[in-house]
Amino acid sequence: MKGALRCLPSAAAAGPIPPATENLSYSMLLPGGAYCAGLARDAIRTLVNRHGLGELSETAVLAASELVSAAYRFTPDREMVLRVRWQFDALRIVLYDQHPAHPTPAAADECRDRRSRSMWLLTAAVDEHGGDWGLAPVLTPGGGTKSWALLHR
Repeated sequence: MKGALRCLPSAAAAGPIPPATENLSYSMLLPGGAYCAGLARDAIRTLVNRHGLGELSETAVLAASELVSAAYRFTPDREMVLRVRWQFDALRIVLYDQHPAHPTPAAADECRDRRSRSMWLLTAAVDEHGGDWGLAPVLTPGGGTKSWALLHR
């Protein structure tokens, strides 16, 4: 064989990559129904435990559930993207929803305030792990919201 491909390792020789904290990085599309909070809880619990972060499991499950539940309350029955990742010594759980863009900045601020107030349980849980959480508009013409939670060991 000629060229650069000769120097690539064989995929069969390397074998599967075992789940480790450093390679925790998953994304999933959720269909947007009320039941998606349960799907998110199950997925996060499995992934966090499998990647050696069991001490964060309960808080991560709660965080994912709260993020999905808020997205459902503010944008029912619309697809969501859930991401979980270990990066810079923290567990990052991010949810993108399809909340429509608001016609005025004042309406957007009011909506963001309402959503923030609904996240009181997430705030308490994240504070216990010295973490943080937040909301930000997604900069697309159709709108959308990015909500996230960050947890430390």
